[in-house]
Amino acid sequence: MSEIKVPFFKPSFDDEEKKAVCDVIDSGWLTTGKVTHDFECEFASFVGSKHALAVNSNTSGMILAMEACGVKAGKAVITTPYTFVSTATSAVHLGGDVFFADIEKDSYSIDPVKIEEILKKDSEHKICAIVPVHIAGNLCDMERICALAKKYSTPQNKIYVIEDAAHSFPSKTSRGYAGTLGDIGVFSFYATKTMTTGEGGMITTDDDALAKRMSQMRLHGMNRDAWDRYTNPKASWEYDIIAPGFKSNLPDILSAIGRVQLKKAVSFDEKRKKIVKIYNQAFKDLDFVILPPDGEGNAWHLYLLHLDSSKLDCDRNAFAKELQEQGIGISMHFIAIFNFTYWQEKYPDFRAENFPNADEHSKNTITLPLFPDMSEEQAQIVIKAVKEAGEKHHVR
Repeated sequence: MSEIKVPFFKPSFDDEEKKAVCDVIDSGWLTTGKVTHDFECEFASFVGSKHALAVNSNTSGMILAMEACGVKAGKAVITTPYTFVSTATSAVHLGGDVFFADIEKDSYSIDPVKIEEILKKDSEHKICAIVPVHIAGNLCDMERICALAKKYSTPQNKIYVIEDAAHSFPSKTSRGYAGTLGDIGVFSFYATKTMTTGEGGMITTDDDALAKRMSQMRLHGMNRDAWDRYTNPKASWEYDIIAPGFKSNLPDILSAIGRVQLKKAVSFDEKRKKIVKIYNQAFKDLDFVILPPDGEGNAWHLYLLHLDSSKLDCDRNAFAKELQEQGIGISMHFIAIFNFTYWQEKYPDFRAENFPNADEHSKNTITLPLFPDMSEEQAQIVIKAVKEAGEKHHVR
């Protein structure tokens, strides 16, 4: 592979993040404590949520959210095959099942029509949660999805909506931020996300009971966290275990980074959108690509370039290789889950032919570089590489 001219992603840090980390180290308190508590309060205030719970990954947050919503053996969730595997495996870790709904033809979002088809067949009331995924920061049709959850809930079986908001901070709509539109939202602060703590995530909810359950379950099922035990006059060694919980808390060192990144989130968002405009202007008249879908509140975490295979004499992988050979750091979002051995073995009917939209998108999408500190010069290098590869492989 050629020398990288434009990396796929580069986190935006400066001396403020460094100082925040050093301040935590100097304090002598490294694990979850006051800094994390402050981060939670600031994040909740930003998105307008009653509760925010910091966790060590989006995956941990999804497991906690699903557990609180009743996912266990005999229960199930509905989600999309067009996502990272952790959205689905979170349910499996709890003993639950997964029903998959195809995405919409012209977007990467889960199709509400397909969701309802599954709900109509759920005569045993196994489904206790719908998990829409806001791919690349562009929101699913949350109004319809929440309406379906309400329509098919019963007094004995409430269907919750858990937003996988890993890609969608800060996605602001007229109804509120992504992650606050359902019952629970789960964000990611992984290294390549719109704001980062290196590893980490956040859960948001307005439901007091769900927040209490998730808060206790994220630290071994303990009724007191370490900060409370060592700063409260009550004996530090006294606590109770109310359930077999997990180890999902976020330490203060990472929360310190998160607090600084949160302050920069709006400027990061504006910078990404400037690059998106440059891309869109350059690609809009090319007949071998389809521009990414856009909608209200799109956070533009990723730039998903969809190739029109009818206009090219090569497949997506060969096209991607051309870009890599020109020094462009690219990625793929996503390899649809039905392509993986584990899921094919778990659900024999879980095959590409049953999810034509997800299959087509998965085969023909390339993720281009997009990050806050990306320069216009770097964007033009990417554009030139895309155009040259398209010209080389265009069907004559």
